[in-house]
Formats: sequence, structure tokens, C-alpha cells
Amino acid sequence: MNWVNKHKLPTIETIKYNDQPCLTIEDLWNAFHSTFNIALHHQVDINILNEVAEKLPFSWTLFSKEEFMRAIANCNNFSIPGPDKLSWSHLKTILNDDGCLSKIICIANSCINLGFWPSHFKRSMTVVISKPNKQSYDFPKSFRLIVLLNMVGKLIEKVISKRIQFHITSNNFIHLSQLEDLKFKSTIDAGVALTHIIWSGWVKNLLKSTLAFNIMQFFPSLNHRLLIHILKKAEFDNHAILFFANYLVDRKTNYFWNNFTSHLFDINASVGQGSVLFSVLSALYLSPLLYILEKCLKNLKIPISIILFIDDGLFISHF
Repeated sequence: MNWVNKHKLPTIETIKYNDQPCLTIEDLWNAFHSTFNIALHHQVDINILNEVAEKLPFSWTLFSKEEFMRAIANCNNFSIPGPDKLSWSHLKTILNDDGCLSKIICIANSCINLGFWPSHFKRSMTVVISKPNKQSYDFPKSFRLIVLLNMVGKLIEKVISKRIQFHITSNNFIHLSQLEDLKFKSTIDAGVALTHIIWSGWVKNLLKSTLAFNIMQFFPSLNHRLLIHILKKAEFDNHAILFFANYLVDRKTNYFWNNFTSHLFDINASVGQGSVLFSVLSALYLSPLLYILEKCLKNLKIPISIILFIDDGLFISHF
């Protein structure tokens, strides 16, 4: 973990939480854990999903060798290893052996069929780094977290992510305004969409006004119970729903700050940004809100378009 020390973080006493300085390393761990897991015990009203139409059902099939080879082909060999000390270059060598590849595929298929995600894959390392260009670094929100996961689990998540993305784009569950980090929804698509909205307004002699926004603390606020109900609304296979119900719970992490390492913390909220699944699950989480918001704007006859880049977005008004 020498790479963590290349940028020295402030002393723990400089960090304040609830207007109190962190006088001990345990105070620091509790400050970060509380800040980045704010939805841990929050309740949600799942009745809001009644306004969202159900989609065509999705039947999960067995994984293929081609899916795994495509998933790992473009992985960066120089990425930081996870807690299992493996890198993508290690896995590429392992997967060149058909016997090893078949065993990993068998593990992936068993996880879906049994609705189970091994605790080994639920363990993570969370490295605290400072956000750039902040005037001060006195509060936990001035920092961000880098989550390192076990690499075999990350590979399986990559394959699952591709499956999910094809399903939710083919059945139109993902709102059309959601772009970035999704299949068929690139940065170029975002630019084309924004240009089209502006030019179409100009053709009609309409003025355009744009408001950029950010959903603060979005990733730590994802509620796992609501996410499971959203998966049901998107008509996922029962095996897939049971898998995610297990995948999202009993997750644990150690925090790393300079040369200090915390004890294990439960992280049964949010979707870790170290996982390739975080983008697609985040998009799924926000889709019902966008459909409800779109319906409200239409009923109120308010001419506003929305473009969303995960937790950043634009409101574009026409007048």
C-alpha cells in the first residue's frame, strides 16, 4: 500500500465532525463512516414506485466464456490490486487456462442460481484521498473514497453489469435523459442531446436557460431496500433479484488514512464506487425519480428538459 503515502493527508486533529475535532484515530474512523454512510438506517417509502410502469420480464441465462473474455480484454494491467493482491494482468493469465476460466464461470453461475455473493467478495479496502482544489480540508466531505475490491469478484461484476445494461436499455427502463457510463449512452450522446435540445428551441424562436445541479451525497444515500424493489419493477429474473438481495447486505470495509488502518465497518448502504456495478445500479435507482418528475412537469405544463450524468445534471427550460 505504499502508493497511498505519495500524497500525505492532514493530521487527524485537523478534521472536524459535528463541530468537534477528531482527537483520536477512532474519532476519525467514526467521522468518515458516519459521513459516507448516511443512509444506513434510513427508512424509505416504496409506494412511490407505484407511479412507474412495469417492463418486460428478463430471463437470466448461464454465462459464457466469451462474456468473460470480452469483459477482461480491455482491463488496465496497471490498476491497483484489490485485497486479494491480484491484478488484471494476473487474471488475464489465469483465464487463458480453460480449466480456470470454467471454474470462475461456474462460481458466477452458482452465485446467480443460489442468490448468494460470497463474503470474500464483500470485503473491501477504502482508501481516503483528498478532493482537489479545496480551500480547506477540515471536514470529511473534503475527501473522497477509493474502494478496492477482490479482483475475481470485480470480474464477475463486470459480466453481470453488461447483462443488466443490455436488459434495462432494451426494455426502456432507464430514462432517456440518463447518460454516461452506460451502454449506448456515451459522452458524445450527451453532447448530441444537448445540442439537439438547444437547436430545436432556436428553430421555434424559443430562448433556452440551463441550470446545472449536483445531487450531494448521492452514492452514500442509496437505500438497498428501495433498490431491490426497483429491480423488481424493472422485471428482473427472480434469481437475479435474490442475488442482489444478498449482494447488497453484510458488506464490510477497512478505512485507510496515511499509515493508519481501521477495524472492519459494516457498509450496508450505498453502492461502492470501486464496483463496476455502481454506475448501472445508480442509474436504476434514479430512473423512477426521473419518470415521476417528468410526469409532474408534463401535468404542470412546465417546458423543462433534463439531462443526467449519474449524480450531475442539467435542467433546460424553453420559453
